[in-house]
Amino acid sequence: MDTLELLLHPVRVRIVHAMSGGRTRTTSDLCASLPDVPKTSLYRHVSLLAEAGVLEVESERRVHGAVERSYRLRRERAVIDRNAAESMSLDDHRHGFAAGMAALIAEFNTYLDRDGADPAADSVGYAQVPLWLNRDELAELVDEILSAIASRRNNKPAPDRSLHLLSPILFPIEERPQDD
Repeated sequence: MDTLELLLHPVRVRIVHAMSGGRTRTTSDLCASLPDVPKTSLYRHVSLLAEAGVLEVESERRVHGAVERSYRLRRERAVIDRNAAESMSLDDHRHGFAAGMAALIAEFNTYLDRDGADPAADSVGYAQVPLWLNRDELAELVDEILSAIASRRNNKPAPDRSLHLLSPILFPIEERPQDD
């Protein structure tokens, strides 16, 4: 399975999210984190990610006669790099966007279905802001956003931290006017 096909699937996107922060998790842990995903489906997706080297086995132990594996995410294998993104067709981009949106909707519904979900207290936001930008302003904005994300990307789980999902989406909604 090629990298695009592997990573552009809503359930596998959610597994990658659930494994972030350097955590080690079992498939049972993932089932608890993704209660809307059938167990058989989750096991199959974990297996595909492990076979592709996106997940690696951290440890194994016997539990009730079966082997339980603890997995760790190899973040460098869980990305579509710039070269791969540049080689994607328009249909690949459509597929990738749809997979990302499906994962986002599922993650949001899982959040809302939790006991005690409180969007106001949790600073949930989903505003869309049209911005008029020239190429230089766009590049500067992207750099600022990437810098802000990079400064927190290596945060590890801690008692005072909870995992948040940030999904910056940026695309032009109108064509640039042509010079007359």
